[in-house]
Amino acid sequence: VLLPSATVFLLLLCNDKEVLGPWINGRGVNLFTGGIVAILVMLSIILTAAVVFPDITATQIELILLIGAGLGIVITLFTLVASMISKSSPVIQPLERRGKDEWRMPPLSTLAPKKISALNRLWMGVLRAYLVIAAGLVLVRIVSLAMGWSH
Repeated sequence: VLLPSATVFLLLLCNDKEVLGPWINGRGVNLFTGGIVAILVMLSIILTAAVVFPDITATQIELILLIGAGLGIVITLFTLVASMISKSSPVIQPLERRGKDEWRMPPLSTLAPKKISALNRLWMGVLRAYLVIAAGLVLVRIVSLAMGWSH
């Protein structure tokens, strides 16, 4: 349940120029990693649902995969359109890679607080929704076990 959450925060960290300087992710790595995170979220929801609802069928699992893939496509398209509209973060941003070998992260105390963009807010909302769903399913399972409703 927590692996997708951890990977989202790691992805955000890997795109923080103040922290990683010339070592930040490029667009291709972010697209690939975003896809991996989406797959992890879907698989985690399926695993949690299978534990909570042991009688889940293959058709229901396929439905979860289809809905997840559809949401992933919609969110990706929204992100791309929002990036194209936003003047502050174009879709294609050349990365400055000079000084990679000499670059060192500044002390944490000197870093400014991170400003959260609209796209980051969107992804954090998706992450929150995932955590609420997963935690809700786990809570349902705990209650059903406690009440003796399980098979």
